[in-house]
Amino acid sequence: MASKELQELVDFIAHPNPQVRLGAIEGAVPYSLSNPEIFKADDLRHIRNLMVLVRDHPRIAKSALTILVNLTGDRDVLESVATNEQFLSLILTLSYPFFKDASETNADLMAMLLANLSKWESIKDTLLKKQQKAPEALNSDDLVINQLLDLFVKGFDGSYNKDANFDYLAYFFADLAKHTDVQEHFIARQDYDKEIPLTKIKVFTEHKSHIRRKGVASTIKNAAFEVSSHPSFLSEDDVNILPYLLLPIAGNEEYDEDDMMDMLPDLQLLPPDKERDSDPEIILTHIETLTILTTTRPGRDLMRQVKVYPLIRETHLHVEHEGVKEACERLVNVLMRDEAPTVEEIEEDEENVIMEV
Repeated sequence: MASKELQELVDFIAHPNPQVRLGAIEGAVPYSLSNPEIFKADDLRHIRNLMVLVRDHPRIAKSALTILVNLTGDRDVLESVATNEQFLSLILTLSYPFFKDASETNADLMAMLLANLSKWESIKDTLLKKQQKAPEALNSDDLVINQLLDLFVKGFDGSYNKDANFDYLAYFFADLAKHTDVQEHFIARQDYDKEIPLTKIKVFTEHKSHIRRKGVASTIKNAAFEVSSHPSFLSEDDVNILPYLLLPIAGNEEYDEDDMMDMLPDLQLLPPDKERDSDPEIILTHIETLTILTTTRPGRDLMRQVKVYPLIRETHLHVEHEGVKEACERLVNVLMRDEAPTVEEIEEDEENVIMEV
């Protein structure tokens, strides 16, 4: 299509006649990939029109959301959309009519758009603070971030909305978890359900959805950069993250009986058809998370105690991926190195010396 004709087509997405709008916006969708610059004309006028159209007729809204998802990879468009507080408030409010209506087919597009918008750093301040009454069926509290977490958990199998799985919210959480205040939220036990948010999503590290597994793996890794939370990450009474990091990277290899008996119960006697995650990048993410959790001495000691090394050794041997092999080597170097004595050990040694003199 000629540039002038394409410009005219995009101009029609704001036409007052809904039939004209529908034809124009559905025809414009492919050009959001092949000719994205056309939507940036006139100081992003078409982007502003698209933000209005997300509350139009469902078919028009679907195309508007699709175009916005395609275009928000562009920094200028992302800034325009993510810093528009009125639009952000609108989509977070619209989310719940979208999400609780079982016949609504646009819910996953909304999740994809939120995932893109979360790449704008300042958006997390709005998302952490925003409150609204949760749909009764969601059984959540008033914080939007908790509502989205509960939606991600309860909607994974189509039971909340038969046309949506909300998998892309995993990418949304992963980007938010790069920020300290979000990391703290994800590790804090919530008053309304007495649960730690990370415990809700950790169960998806072996889910069939690649998007969900990948996003959850990245969320856990990013949250783990908050070193003060490592005791909670490793405690069986809190997040208890180790089984959910180790199972996806475990294959069906046989281990020395002594090593196996010291492994976590979930890692013992795995079935002969047990397979590692099919994506080496996800395996890499889990190994990097394990390495982050060796930042503290208790983390290193626990991994030695539960025989993480043999599992990493087999992963290094069987996964043909340079990044995975290098990450395995880094983790093994940490686990196998000698430790400096602790303060308690030094004091005990000094007492022994005094007694021997």
